[in-house]
Amino acid sequence: MDNKALLNRVEKDGVKFISLQFTDVTGAVKSVDMPIQRLPEALEDGVWFDGSSVEGFARIQESDMHLRLDPATYAVLPWTSEERRRARVFCDIYTPDGQPFDGDPRGRLKRLLEKTAERGWTYNVGPEPEFFLFRRNGAENGVHPVPHDVGGYFDFSPNDEAVRVRTQLMDALSSMGLEVEVGHHEVALGQHEIDFHFANALRAADNILTLKYTVKAIAAQHGLIASFMPKPIFGINGSGMHCHQSLFDKQGNNLFFDPHDEYRLSELAYAFIAGQLAHARALAAVVAPTVNSYKRLVPGYEAPVYVGWAQQNRSALIRIPRYTEGRDKAVRAEIRFPDPSSNPYLTMTVLLAAALDGIDKKMKPPKPLNNVNVYHLDESDRKRMGIPSLPGSLAEALTELEKNKVLQEALGPTIYDAFRRAKWEEWDHYRIRVTDLEVERYLETA
Repeated sequence: MDNKALLNRVEKDGVKFISLQFTDVTGAVKSVDMPIQRLPEALEDGVWFDGSSVEGFARIQESDMHLRLDPATYAVLPWTSEERRRARVFCDIYTPDGQPFDGDPRGRLKRLLEKTAERGWTYNVGPEPEFFLFRRNGAENGVHPVPHDVGGYFDFSPNDEAVRVRTQLMDALSSMGLEVEVGHHEVALGQHEIDFHFANALRAADNILTLKYTVKAIAAQHGLIASFMPKPIFGINGSGMHCHQSLFDKQGNNLFFDPHDEYRLSELAYAFIAGQLAHARALAAVVAPTVNSYKRLVPGYEAPVYVGWAQQNRSALIRIPRYTEGRDKAVRAEIRFPDPSSNPYLTMTVLLAAALDGIDKKMKPPKPLNNVNVYHLDESDRKRMGIPSLPGSLAEALTELEKNKVLQEALGPTIYDAFRRAKWEEWDHYRIRVTDLEVERYLETA
């Protein structure tokens, strides 16, 4: 969509305000809102803003930043009223001298995708973000959150309010341009998943952000709290964001497909998988970036804990879905340890960088973990089979990232330094807090 088409569309949609959106390094959505009358000027000249207070952006003495609108990302925000109808456009961030800002997560992903395109490849991703719907009473004042429903995996009830909310969410997301494939109840009480069709990684990352704030906005209209927290309740499944990945060429052929291979995987696909496995422990810091993420990555709740790959085996870090005859484009690698608390632009950036390193170095993956439930192996068995574990905490993951030059280079020094600083501060804040569990266990026994 060019500038003229966007202006015509805005008038047709009756939009009164436009939100110019971007993210900080942690994935928090930032927005600069303006009356629609200023849109022609903004499309032509961009918009200046003060970036000094945005995590990972400029220092005080270098605070001026320039937003450049991406018209292709225009979408009406369907929960806004007709009288104050708003739309959003994602933006790229530039410095005062007209250069792309190295601390812009979206811009960083774009530049890596452009380098990948020079090889003739498109990196496609189909994300599966999970989330919880909680009742507002019970989730405030320090009380444990109360799930909105009592459904289970794929459960259906024609009178279930959760079904109506999820249907409204899917309708809203479709109106914003997302190709929604399915929505369903997940394993835990109050847990849901909405999947959309695979797209190039930039569009997929945009879609994840769109889904997150759309779900939160519409849930709030129903008096509910929508949470993408990886593990909000002890003892039940947490929320992940499995990512189905593949590489396509310029002719639309799936470069992962080889009809002669047992798993229908090409040599390129094997090297892609090997690269992500080789960098998995450092990847964790970015794709599972909160202290809470590591409460999800534990045995017993369908989340991966160990580094390996397999066909169908859901205890593996990377799963290869079973091939269906004639569906060559559907051959893909599903990586299962990202979670929806991550910045999707940085998640896509490091996943692709790890995969490209595997391809460039012609890495070979270890033997697949077919018919092996890794959760049932003891430490000596895993060591004998050469199966590493993911980090057990954010601190351990950050330490791995500090040793990984490939991922640091992919993030760039500005983003890496800001991310590292923010996440060590998060860890230190968590580390010194006294929890209810500690008081319960040690107050009278220590």
